[in-house]
Amino acid sequence: MGRSLAVILPLILWIHSSIYAQQPAERDSSWQLIWHDEFDVPLNRDTWHSEHGFVRNHEAQWYQAENAFTEDGLLVLEARLDSIPNPRYRKGSNDWQRQRPYAKYSSASVNTRKSFSFKFGQMEVRARIPAVEGSWPAIWTLGMSYPWPSCGECDIMEFYHIKGIPHILANAAWGENKPFHPLWNTKAIPYSHFLEKDPLWSQQFHTWLMDWTEDYIRIYLDGELINDIDLSKTINGSIGNNTNPFHSPHYILLNLALGGDNGGRISDDTFPLKYEIDYVRVWQRKKEEAGPPPSSFPPFGRG
Repeated sequence: MGRSLAVILPLILWIHSSIYAQQPAERDSSWQLIWHDEFDVPLNRDTWHSEHGFVRNHEAQWYQAENAFTEDGLLVLEARLDSIPNPRYRKGSNDWQRQRPYAKYSSASVNTRKSFSFKFGQMEVRARIPAVEGSWPAIWTLGMSYPWPSCGECDIMEFYHIKGIPHILANAAWGENKPFHPLWNTKAIPYSHFLEKDPLWSQQFHTWLMDWTEDYIRIYLDGELINDIDLSKTINGSIGNNTNPFHSPHYILLNLALGGDNGGRISDDTFPLKYEIDYVRVWQRKKEEAGPPPSSFPPFGRG
């Protein structure tokens, strides 16, 4: 009997810990909603700063403010077929941001870099994403204590094709000893995993949650744990002074990229594309910190 218990008890504990790990921390009276946007009124341009132009990752879209707007209680980031002159164009340039005389596509990227940041807590986003090849929507955060990637990047959601197969990703990045050389903790889940649960998955709104403590970041999609990031391992190299970028405040980014390093082949037949966000909410336990960004490093990053 004792030998059986010795075998069964570890199994019970493993099952219990596995079930517990699948659940985000429940909110009781110690939690408070410290910041949110329900997008029920015109987009607050003081809250959501818009990026402009060709920004990162060799992407195809020209970011502009007019592609981000609220409609029917949603924030809409819309990607469009377009023809926008590139004021930085230089014939024969080796700089990808200067090589194209026109941008064939426009889209939107907004962030709270100038208005809001937080450290630890839960960030919840309900959204419907355009799940087509060439589309690269994201929900992510960046720190500001160091240049990227030593500032820390958390990708709560990315969607793109990997070797022709669509995936949903949840990642974290931090710095090593070389500039612009990130270390990654990446989880890429085939999109088919979600379609098996609901063949109409792309037509529905879904909820992403980042549960962030001093010890871990856990990322959930509709309550399913999709990445569990051990923050004892996210230590920067020398450029980040061997600090942990996930022990500093981060700000929020929402964007709809096209093509580039990861987005894949763009089909003009799919436009316009709409990435729709129902709300963004940030909860914290009452002892945790929120506040304005601590510095002004530029918003680099992959998402």
